[in-house]
Amino acid sequence: SNLTTDTTHRYGPNSFKLHGLPIPRPGHVLGLLGTNGSGKSTALKILMGKTKPNLGNCQPPSPEWSEIVRYYRGSDLQNYFTQIIEDKLRVAIKPQLEASFARRLKGKTVRESIEARDDRKRMDVVCEALELNHILDREIQDLSGGELQRFAVACTVCKDADVYMFDEVSSFLDVKQRLCVTDLIRSLVHGGSEQWKGGEMEASKKYVIIVEHDLAILDYMSDFVQCLYGESGAYGVVTSRSRVRNGINQYLAGYINAENMRFRDHAITFKVGAASDFLVGNEDDDDDKNDDKDGAKRLGKLKYPDMDKTHKRKGDDGSVSSFTLHVEAGSFTDGEIIALMGENGCGKTTFMELLAGRTKEQRGKESTIGSYSATNSSDGAPPSLASLGVSYKTQSTSPKFRRFKGTVQEFMEEHINEALTNRLFRLLVIKALGVEPLEELQVSSLSGGEMQRLAITVCLGTPALVYLIDEPSAGLDCEQRIIAAKVMRRWIVNHLGRTAFLVEHDFVMASAMADRVIVYEGKPGVECYARSPASVAEGFNRFLKNLNVTFRKDPINFRPRINKKNSRKDRMQKSAGEYYLFDVDEDSDDDDDDL
Repeated sequence: SNLTTDTTHRYGPNSFKLHGLPIPRPGHVLGLLGTNGSGKSTALKILMGKTKPNLGNCQPPSPEWSEIVRYYRGSDLQNYFTQIIEDKLRVAIKPQLEASFARRLKGKTVRESIEARDDRKRMDVVCEALELNHILDREIQDLSGGELQRFAVACTVCKDADVYMFDEVSSFLDVKQRLCVTDLIRSLVHGGSEQWKGGEMEASKKYVIIVEHDLAILDYMSDFVQCLYGESGAYGVVTSRSRVRNGINQYLAGYINAENMRFRDHAITFKVGAASDFLVGNEDDDDDKNDDKDGAKRLGKLKYPDMDKTHKRKGDDGSVSSFTLHVEAGSFTDGEIIALMGENGCGKTTFMELLAGRTKEQRGKESTIGSYSATNSSDGAPPSLASLGVSYKTQSTSPKFRRFKGTVQEFMEEHINEALTNRLFRLLVIKALGVEPLEELQVSSLSGGEMQRLAITVCLGTPALVYLIDEPSAGLDCEQRIIAAKVMRRWIVNHLGRTAFLVEHDFVMASAMADRVIVYEGKPGVECYARSPASVAEGFNRFLKNLNVTFRKDPINFRPRINKKNSRKDRMQKSAGEYYLFDVDEDSDDDDDDL
């Protein structure tokens, strides 16, 4: 792209400008991959017809639609914009979930909201596929994040439209729910007579565009991808359309072959080395890996006993329901990350609360995991790690962040002042996470992704022997997730030699960080079991077998990829009992996966 002339839209002088546009193809799913601030939302607004592209001319008069159509003649966008102008394309969009989304529907129930949008009369099928039947009579403002996300997807899918757009559908969803949503969205163009009265012919005329930061889900959901790169808030460039595997791999490599354009000075790969560290750029300069940790307090091997926790809650009708988590005895050692994997509502956060000593039964009881009192306690309170020193990053942003009146720098000085004097912490955590440019901003004005990076920084800067990190990828784009995973692993395991428990639904991120896995089984919201920590191979295979999904590794950058359902590779791995293939898949023929 020529960054001087080939401009699609510019907001104003010295303002953000977008070069190029995604080119959707009827009958296929187009995925958009790029960092926050690269122009994905601007591109969607233009394709909706909500924003008229000014072709770089931000001074009046702006170009007429006829001039815009003429500009794109010879491409698929000429026909697309012609239909938009003539109102022949109806657009349905699932926006990013923001506080205003639920506020607009306050007071309405899930049932009446979906029924009002059910042009296709598919509400029953969609609600069953997304497991919404049990919340149909609940009001929108009472829904959790995951329930609100599935509700938004249901409203969009039930509409009768020609163009479907989905902006970040995986947020707040567990792995199983992400796969269910993926199958539902793909069925819009690949479902045939089951979805549309006109069968395959009607489905072949539908456009589907998705924006997604979970690389495994984007790979599984899309038929083609277009990447966006640039400088956040300054400019964004849309690459040409390519097959999914090639597009994602070129984005991770930082080099677009077709355009001979290098937009990142390092490649991102997920190869696991002897130190169980995955690579982002050149790892040869990691002098911190061999830092002398002598004299630091060590945990050794700590064992925790069988534990049970029951939550009771009162329903709107006065009925009392309960959820019970049974934790199998297990152990952990210094210098490892244990990933907690299971569906939403199966007790992963409850287990973290038990370890942190934050449950009601544990208050005032100083029983510590690994101590004599923990194994011989008679008061019934589960032991915790609180007295050893725990740093806990909760799932949702703590109120102390939003209520703070001051800048990011002042917030860090108040909570992690000692860490700020550590040169390595500033280099390996603050600079790597991109928190330095935020230091002069007000904490209350930060976006979701910026707040998440600050929360991770505060968690890592808090002195502790055990780190509890709950869903660190929420709000982060695809590149920030990989960087955050690398930062957490390098600081906690390689530099400090500490232990971390991690809850993460982004499988790419979880597989890159985990040394061992705790698998959760049972009926979510009713009764679940947290199994003993198992090896990565055993844990991943057990978890994926419960989901009936298989993964393989890409031979170029070793990222996990989901096999298409009932494809040759899917059938082969299931028959061999290898739901997660740890050996690199040398067969690079992407078409084979559709057989």
